[in-house]
Amino acid sequence: MAKNDKNNRKMSVEEAGKKGGQTTSRNHDQEFYEEIGQKGGETTSKNHDQEFYEEIGQKGGETTSKNHDKEFYEEIGQKGGETTSKNHDEEFYEEIGQKGGNTTSKNHDQEFYEEIGQKGGEKRGQQRKNNNS
Repeated sequence: MAKNDKNNRKMSVEEAGKKGGQTTSRNHDQEFYEEIGQKGGETTSKNHDQEFYEEIGQKGGETTSKNHDKEFYEEIGQKGGETTSKNHDEEFYEEIGQKGGNTTSKNHDQEFYEEIGQKGGEKRGQQRKNNNS
């Protein structure tokens, strides 16, 4: 184990790692971290298959949902929507809407559309009723 400068006691692996990380961060800029992140990502993608990414995505999603509330998701959804709208034009939205509609129609039958149509009609009726009150 490495010696701790202050009182000559041995550092734990955790302490040594922290100290090394702090030294590295003082000696390198953002570009360095972007470069090693890129290399790490490329290496990881060569060594792992889709199942690996699905598994870590699932775990990450579960952890995130345990640590955040509805307000958090509303906020990041809002930010994501604003960023997307700044970066894309009407054609983009038409294309993804078409893809989504095609996928939905492949995965659902007429009963599904009747059900969501019924729900939508009821909701619209409630909104009109509330606006007229």
